[in-house]
Amino acid sequence: MAGLVSPDDAVLAIVGEDAVHRVEGLPGESGQVGLTLALGRLRRLGVTGLRVALPAPGHPLGLSGPPEFNARALEAEEAVVCYGAALGLVPDVYDAGPEGVQVEVVWHVLPVREAPPADVPSLGEAERELAEALREATEVLTRLDVAGSGPVAEAAVDAYRARAERGREVLAPGYPSRAVRVLELAQRVGTLIVVATESGHGGAVSSSEMSARREALRPVERTARRAQVAAYNSVVEERERGVR
Repeated sequence: MAGLVSPDDAVLAIVGEDAVHRVEGLPGESGQVGLTLALGRLRRLGVTGLRVALPAPGHPLGLSGPPEFNARALEAEEAVVCYGAALGLVPDVYDAGPEGVQVEVVWHVLPVREAPPADVPSLGEAERELAEALREATEVLTRLDVAGSGPVAEAAVDAYRARAERGREVLAPGYPSRAVRVLELAQRVGTLIVVATESGHGGAVSSSEMSARREALRPVERTARRAQVAAYNSVVEERERGVR
């Protein structure tokens, strides 16, 4: 949307290892269209950037309404909001072959309210909040001996390291270096949360200890999601403030 890469390169990056992505409900089109056509049409409609929304129950992160769009985005737990036109896109994901091997995605275009997105911090705020939340959660989890250990935790950490080694380009061209730093930290924190929640109860043997563990992880997970959204949306936010 910023003209820094070709439409074909953008489509390849969006689709990744998925089977195919299509767009439905695009103004001027009666049925589903391919991503290349959709991106070109969005640009002609005035879209110059995209914001990411990662909402969760009780936390409409990155959304601006109306309720119909918010409800669809909350069900999907993700959405894209256009900058420059009052449109948003919510994905439906379908298996394309054996379960979990490959997927098809249909993006539904819906009207959105032109208003600031909910609860998205600046990059500086996100970085400070993430560091503080990580310290606090680490102290609680270490005290309870529930940070996660064993083969499941080790496999998750190894998988994260392997992904990190495969490629350092975590954001598209044009992003500020601080956004890359914030996103990498947020993704690392997200991986640690998965390790802590999926590797059994660790040393949390009582209901009170397990409750303390959940309470320690909940604000960290929310902060990590806020930081990811701040990083992904930083180009649009800087443009809106006139930095670029």
